[in-house]
Amino acid sequence: MPDEAETAEYASPPCFMHELSPDYCTVRSSSDAWSDVSRWRQAERKRLVDQRLAIDAEERQLRSGRIAALLDLTIGKYSGRIVGTYWPFRGEPDLRNWGIRVIERGGRIALPVVIQKSWPLEYRIWTPGDPLERGVWNILVPSRGPAVQPDIVIAPVVGFDEEHYRLGYGGGFFDRTLAIMPKKPLTIGVGYAQSRLPTIYPQPHDIPMDVVVTD
Repeated sequence: MPDEAETAEYASPPCFMHELSPDYCTVRSSSDAWSDVSRWRQAERKRLVDQRLAIDAEERQLRSGRIAALLDLTIGKYSGRIVGTYWPFRGEPDLRNWGIRVIERGGRIALPVVIQKSWPLEYRIWTPGDPLERGVWNILVPSRGPAVQPDIVIAPVVGFDEEHYRLGYGGGFFDRTLAIMPKKPLTIGVGYAQSRLPTIYPQPHDIPMDVVVTD
């Protein structure tokens, strides 16, 4: 989901974090360090989103199918479980058909809804035929229904690293949502293998995924 906090324009170019000296954190204030990380993340988001938007529709469908098959292997049983998934946006893997198969196998699908800036997401149950409406950033969301707690959360990634930290759009919605859940769900990041980074320079508020599934 697009950034509300990190996508402001900056006059200076992004900092190339890999070129920083080992004593970087000791010679910079925490606010300066976060400013550099934020600019670097902003530049990486643009690069990675542009890269995935360049994938043609047929290839994206093939890659989404591979991700769906690996999700089945990772999750296993769906019956009686609520799977928090998403409506695809800006070239994200399209898992809508996979979600229907989850329902056919006894699971339930919940879609995230942005209630307000800087608030956690609200997940609502959705089945084919239920009404949808345009939410924030014009993403389709369930137009009604009570909030539910998913057993599994599928989180699309813009980028990800070896420690399973997820680079999202910068709004912090998924991290904020996971932080307040009374029972920790199985968290699975999904994205394209080309989005792998050595590190996203995780901050204290970042929550790693349990696993990241790619094409």
